[in-house]
Parts: sequence; C-alpha cells; structure tokens
Amino acid sequence: LKAKGDLVGAEALYREALEAQRETLGDRHPETLISINNLGMLLKAKGDLVGAEALLREALEGFRETLGDRHPNTLISIDNLGMLLKAKGDLDGAEALYREDLQASRETLG
Repeated sequence: LKAKGDLVGAEALYREALEAQRETLGDRHPETLISINNLGMLLKAKGDLVGAEALLREALEGFRETLGDRHPNTLISIDNLGMLLKAKGDLDGAEALYREDLQASRETLG
C-alpha cells in the first residue's frame, strides 16, 4: 500500500502489525523495534513529524539498549532520526546524529 501511495491504508496495517509484535514479542525485541522504526518513517512520509519523532526516538532507545550503539540497526535508526530532525528544521540535532552515525560507521565498517 505504501508503494502505491496509500499511506493511510499502510499506516493502519503498520499499526496492526506493531500491536501484534508488541503483544507477542515484547517492546524491545529487534523485530518490534524495526516495526516501530518503519511506522515512524511512514508517519514522516505522511507529514506527521511529531508522531514520527516519538516513534523514531523509541526505536533508537530500544536498539541502543538491546543491540548496542554500533549495531547496524542502531545506526540506521540514528540516521532515520537525523533525517527527521533535519526535516523539522532542527539542524543542530540532525548534525549531532549524523556525526555519531558517521563515526560509528567508520569504526564498525571501516
């Protein structure tokens, strides 16, 4: 649905899937965190930057706690939150996250 431009329909499905994952896997399971991140990015695409930020921050916090600061999923989450902050006009916040992502990527991936 998202690929077809039906962001409203996609959001309903994303939320349904996320709720099921929270119930079965828990809030900090990596698959749940990926779904939280994906819903956040969908909300960003819809223009709901406030809702997107809350979810992207939740996902990043969860990835940091469960997978560590240098895991690829954490780095993706850092970048996604950075993009959101840039879209909101928080360039200082975005820059800090981009710098963290760059440093961690260099250390981890070379």
